[in-house]
Amino acid sequence: MPRSDRSGEPDGPRRPQRRDVLRGVGITAGALAVGGTVSACSGTAEQQTDTPGATGGNASIPVSEVPVGGGHIDAEAEVVVTQPTKGTYAAFSAVCTHQGCIVNQILDQRIHCPCHGSQFSITDGAVLQGPAPKPLPRRKVAKVGHTLKVT
Repeated sequence: MPRSDRSGEPDGPRRPQRRDVLRGVGITAGALAVGGTVSACSGTAEQQTDTPGATGGNASIPVSEVPVGGGHIDAEAEVVVTQPTKGTYAAFSAVCTHQGCIVNQILDQRIHCPCHGSQFSITDGAVLQGPAPKPLPRRKVAKVGHTLKVT
């Protein structure tokens, strides 16, 4: 049996305890979050350095590019325009509220984030699957002729 000093710790090298490992992971994650951008899990998603859920810019999108039950993502302007039902349009920030990745796909009436699997409703931007903590922020959309103007 190993000898121990007054602290009750055995002499010699000490195995790291679970809390020490978790503390190290937390410190590393915090440093990365403060220090800059972290690569996405998929390795292919565009990562943003500004606040998650930022509103993005203005966009003009042809009505023909926004299918009923789906939508269109303008990654450059950081906006998503959807048409949940025929003639009804909604617009949202394309910046995921989890870690600021740009959403990249609309399938089965859900807006998908490629980084960590968050999914949002095409109707109101609500979180349908986390880890995103909040809905996508709404944007204003107006139909002007054959164009949807997002502001």
